[in-house]
Amino acid sequence: MDTLLQQLINGVMLGSIYALIALGYTMVYGILRIINFAHGDILMVGALTTLSALNALNAHFPGLPLLLQLLAALVVAMAVCALLAMAVERFAYRRLRNAPRLAPLISGIGVSVLLQTVAMLIWSRNPLMFPQILPMDAIAVTAGDAGHPPAIVTVTSIVTVGLALAVMGGLWLLVEYSRLGRGMRAVAENPQVARLMGVNPDQIITLTFAIGGAFAALAGVMMASNYGSAGFSMGFLPGIKAFTAAVLGGIGNLRGAMVGGILLGLIESLGAGYLSELTGGVFGSNYQDVFAFLVLILVLVFRPAGLLGERVAQRA
Repeated sequence: MDTLLQQLINGVMLGSIYALIALGYTMVYGILRIINFAHGDILMVGALTTLSALNALNAHFPGLPLLLQLLAALVVAMAVCALLAMAVERFAYRRLRNAPRLAPLISGIGVSVLLQTVAMLIWSRNPLMFPQILPMDAIAVTAGDAGHPPAIVTVTSIVTVGLALAVMGGLWLLVEYSRLGRGMRAVAENPQVARLMGVNPDQIITLTFAIGGAFAALAGVMMASNYGSAGFSMGFLPGIKAFTAAVLGGIGNLRGAMVGGILLGLIESLGAGYLSELTGGVFGSNYQDVFAFLVLILVLVFRPAGLLGERVAQRA
């Protein structure tokens, strides 16, 4: 039971990060019907920018509390990633809105490779240590016994899940009840009619990319804080998994992205925890990435609209 509870705790923490990244995919797809495959690499830029900002703050303001340094660095990273996402939309996707679907896909992959290469030149090829700002001391959730260690949770994991849930809830309220959210839904329904009603589709799309980029930066800092390192290739695999989460929940559906992210994290964590036991030691936890792609294949084959249904307006 302790092992099961531990894997559930790990799965919720991991799934909350996937869900946060998946929101960027699902917002862009809901409006433009394209998949921004550079989204995971914007996450990477956010984590590395935060690290650089932390180093600069520590050098110039050594007396500043570490938590305030992290918050200031996070704000800088979110602003940088929002601007980067806006630039990606402007130069990689805007002219391809009415092009065949393969064109923006190739463009997104090209931007992904470009961002990884530039990051490698700026921050080096080697993973960089990310400072532990929040306590990583283990908090026992269960008592455990002689044969099994207790299930534990860390302050960083608690903050990660809580912050992710707060951000996801805030985004849902923004889309459902704000003027910007109504503009997003109008552009998703019909950009031409939205323009006639006073909505600027280009502005709405740019703001959508900016919001997704800011959330990606936050997810990158969450990942780096939990795993203790950041590198130029850190965003590729989580980006693919977050896309899987978006498809699992229902691409274009905000609640689906949240549910899909948490569910995928649980599937991956439980699979990693019990795979060795189920296969008699043939496969270990290092094969946990298989589960994300297995889920993607099964969903595309048996339920391509996702668990909560694909929420994409039918344009005239």
